Amino acid sequence: MTKKQTRLTDELRAAIVGSGKSLGQIARESTIDLATISRFMHKRGGLSMDGLDLIAACLGVSLTRATKPRKKKG
Repeated sequence: MTKKQTRLTDELRAAIVGSGKSLGQIARESTIDLATISRFMHKRGGLSMDGLDLIAACLGVSLTRATKPRKKKG
């Protein structure tokens, strides 16, 4: 990973902070346990892909491809 690349989890943490919603509100809306979200925010635990999807949906954010996929050689 280069310096300019960011991790999806870091971008989601930034989206949570920038959302203006409390962690409790996000927990209620996403149906993810508050303790799980708190551990994620403090980098003491991760989220499943389903968890990432639920929080992203709660915040109204989506994952998009930044670049075109590479062509396979063959």
